[in-house]
Amino acid sequence: MRIAPPLLAWFNVHGRRGLPWQQDATPYRVWVSEVMLQQTQVETVIPYFTRFVARFPDIASLAAASADEVLALWSGLGYYARGRNLHRAAAEIVSRHGGALPETLEGLMALPGIGRSTAGAILSLAHGQRQPILDGNVKRVLSRVFAVRDAPGSAAYAARLWALADACTPATRVADYTQAIMDLGATLCTRTRPACDRCPLDGGCAARALDLVEELPARRARPPRRQERTQMVFVVHDGRLLLHRRPANGIWGGLWSPPEFPDARAARRWWQLRFGAAAGQGRRLPAVRHAFTHFDLDIEPWVVPLRRARAAGADAIWQDLRAAPAIGLPAPVARLMEEGLDGQDGAMRVARPRGGRTRARALSG
Repeated sequence: MRIAPPLLAWFNVHGRRGLPWQQDATPYRVWVSEVMLQQTQVETVIPYFTRFVARFPDIASLAAASADEVLALWSGLGYYARGRNLHRAAAEIVSRHGGALPETLEGLMALPGIGRSTAGAILSLAHGQRQPILDGNVKRVLSRVFAVRDAPGSAAYAARLWALADACTPATRVADYTQAIMDLGATLCTRTRPACDRCPLDGGCAARALDLVEELPARRARPPRRQERTQMVFVVHDGRLLLHRRPANGIWGGLWSPPEFPDARAARRWWQLRFGAAAGQGRRLPAVRHAFTHFDLDIEPWVVPLRRARAAGADAIWQDLRAAPAIGLPAPVARLMEEGLDGQDGAMRVARPRGGRTRARALSG
């Protein structure tokens, strides 16, 4: 089936044209948007993209920024390796490519964080080059239209879809086609409740003809969702909070957060050894729950007021709680800092649910 003609006709009437990265679609703006849109919905990305390009309007300004500045604007968007790779790639582009994104697939894919689909999107949307893309929305559309039944994640599935993506990409109006197939997957050919009766490809969709729309693409077998728990120690003094930089690898890599421990005994032992008599009585607050893609993390906060000031120590800072953070913070930490601090010694406010009993609260982002 030749999907480009009906898809482009549909796009002429129903395509999305008001997204902020579509205005002045430079290679840089397309690149930033495509990275942000990886595993993240458009509605979530829009305010982040707007703030990001206002602060970093071009590659040179992004490359010149510190990692903390970049991650501060990425805080809450998740998948922080994307932000770190964007920053690293900008530095490489300035040092090795004269400050301009490469205009070849190979050149783009050599940069940190840019795979084949992202590179194809940059070249097709910004330059009109005939390059296929294969993001999540496109995979779903092609899997249904051509009834691809290979297991997602398998080499056969990837090879089949890339071949179809290439065969379906037209020689003209490439940028419109690329946006159209992404729009179709995002608005009509959705994972659940697809609007097949309004789809421009309905007449030639093999999954529709075989009554396989709900089954395709096949779902991966997922392990049971796991539950994890951690203790965070919020050491406060004179309106400031002690934060440590997290390792580059692992969850929230490169961000700043309170010291973290596997259990209450380890947490208490740390602040007693670190601060001794300067530490007041630690107060345990109700747990907050943060949802990741494959597991839930219950964070049990401890608030420890300091009677006397202490140096922050290596790779640590005292963050003024009255000032807007200029560093990257995990979403639940930022939320606790915003909502949970009061009093002369900066002690965190205890959230009391109805009925007087404490319970875990879910935090997203």
